[in-house]
Amino acid sequence: MSQLHSRDYERMLDLLVAVLENDDPASSGQLIAEQLRAAFDCNTVIFAELRPVQRTGRAEGWAPESLGASAEEVIRRRVLQNHPLISYMAADLRGPVIVSDICERWRHSQIYSEARRDYGTTQQLGLPLPPAEPGVLRAVSLGRLGDFSAHELAFAERIQPLLVSADRHIREQTRLREALAAADATARPVEDHGLTPRELTVLGLLAEGLTADGIGRRLTISPHTVNRHLEKIYRKLGTNNRVSTVSLARRSGLVV
Repeated sequence: MSQLHSRDYERMLDLLVAVLENDDPASSGQLIAEQLRAAFDCNTVIFAELRPVQRTGRAEGWAPESLGASAEEVIRRRVLQNHPLISYMAADLRGPVIVSDICERWRHSQIYSEARRDYGTTQQLGLPLPPAEPGVLRAVSLGRLGDFSAHELAFAERIQPLLVSADRHIREQTRLREALAAADATARPVEDHGLTPRELTVLGLLAEGLTADGIGRRLTISPHTVNRHLEKIYRKLGTNNRVSTVSLARRSGLVV
């Protein structure tokens, strides 16, 4: 494997900090896209959700500005064209991959021609994400003019687990916020007790009855890391156990 540089590790840290310190999950995709564009010097970043059986999908994309509704149309077209990443992920292959490595006639394909025409990209690097539900394939696709190097592929292999963890954090953060909004709690917090977005997510899962092991599996972190978050939550709320913490959080409107 190609040796990573100190700047690569700095970029990984930048990506994690950007996600974990962001209290608006709706903007997290753009933050991640900005970090990936800088790290890989790419033209486009697309978060794709593919449904091959239904021959459709959805996406968010930046190039570098938001692609808006056009990203959805691109993904639907790529599903119909059977983009090489679809077969790759359908075979349960999960490592980062350069698309030309899995498609012999990549430079002669319609997908290549359209990507070059529309975005000026000639190569794509796919980073698969865990499926959110059966039959759905998910990935981050990076596109740029010029090839990705062996070093960049090695960097992608190291950064992929961080993307998986960030993805799960964002999905849980979004779900918990939607549940709180749906509950329309009368006791809204006057202030958040200094809890970080990550701590609020852990607190929300704690309120749902998950153990440290369960929270760790949900967020792809270790139980030890969960317990460190819980220690900080207890300190900030002035509590010392699960029951009193969840009770105070509910009275404050922090959780449902």
